Amino acid sequence: MAYSAIDKSSAHMNTVLYTGNNSTNAVTGVGFQPDLCWIKVRDDTSSHRIFDAVRGVTKRLKPDQNEAEATESNGLTAFGTDGFTVGNSAAINGSGDLHAAWNWKANGQGSSNTDGTINTTYTSANQTSGFSICSWTGTGSAGTIGHGLNAVPKMIIVKRLDSADTWWVYHSALGSNDAYVALNEQNASSTSGGSGLWNSTAPTSSVFSVGTNTGVNGSGGTYVAYVYAEKAGYSKIDKWIGNGNANGTFAYCGFKPAFLLLKNTAITASWVLLDAVRDPGNSVATAAFPDASGQEYDYTTLLDFVSNGIKIRSTGSAWNGAGNTIAFIAFGQTLVGSNNVPSLGR
Repeated sequence: MAYSAIDKSSAHMNTVLYTGNNSTNAVTGVGFQPDLCWIKVRDDTSSHRIFDAVRGVTKRLKPDQNEAEATESNGLTAFGTDGFTVGNSAAINGSGDLHAAWNWKANGQGSSNTDGTINTTYTSANQTSGFSICSWTGTGSAGTIGHGLNAVPKMIIVKRLDSADTWWVYHSALGSNDAYVALNEQNASSTSGGSGLWNSTAPTSSVFSVGTNTGVNGSGGTYVAYVYAEKAGYSKIDKWIGNGNANGTFAYCGFKPAFLLLKNTAITASWVLLDAVRDPGNSVATAAFPDASGQEYDYTTLLDFVSNGIKIRSTGSAWNGAGNTIAFIAFGQTLVGSNNVPSLGR
């Protein structure tokens, strides 16, 4: 079991469920003031919503769409010390509707970071948990951007704010510094045009690189990035290779996961988002799909969260295609106490 410098995983990443009331709704139980809230109605087909403290409340992004940032005045209206408040937006607070909210702690709105050749407008960094939010204005010339983590990121999600564009994703498991997948698409990974995204350069402990692709660095364009570095005993950013068998692959994490986001990078397949709050026991099989606005779906049997990782239990190609690389990011549970020990399976 991996040692963790994080006393309590749920103090940095936590999932909460709530029921909409079509009015002002203060959602609590997060355990901290979130800086990134990703919300999806579970029993309806409204798009996912992402809000963060860097861009400011009411500023909405839809990860299943390529559209620009928009103001949703009745969406997320405030971040609180133990959660957030939503207005009467039908997408995130419809009366009687069930919702899931996945929350991360950064460092408030943050401040400008000048480590790279492109100064950020804001970098909000939680070095303890390895998560930061960065915003910047593009230059149109290849450059570097300071992420503030003092650790090498293994996953970076970038979205242009001022116009429609793809959600570009860098993941260290893709095997090339030009490779990418798109959060709002089901496509397999590619390197076509990747040099224009990441400038053929791996991230460092202080900066990540962007090329000249207008999706990440168009002159005068505005952007946000969600940046993740791996922390032992708390987060794992890696891959497994599918075997196409119901007795599926085991992926070591060093903790029992609480949250898992995965993508089969070899084929056209949906992203799959799972968590231990919607599925508190095994099998973990209630999936949301970041690239689609549809309702969540219960596969009945998909995978297990075990004491030290992930055990695949079914043959679905999205998570277990034979010979396929499945890239993932996982965060750990906190079941009892703290004291730098990740949770053990029950």
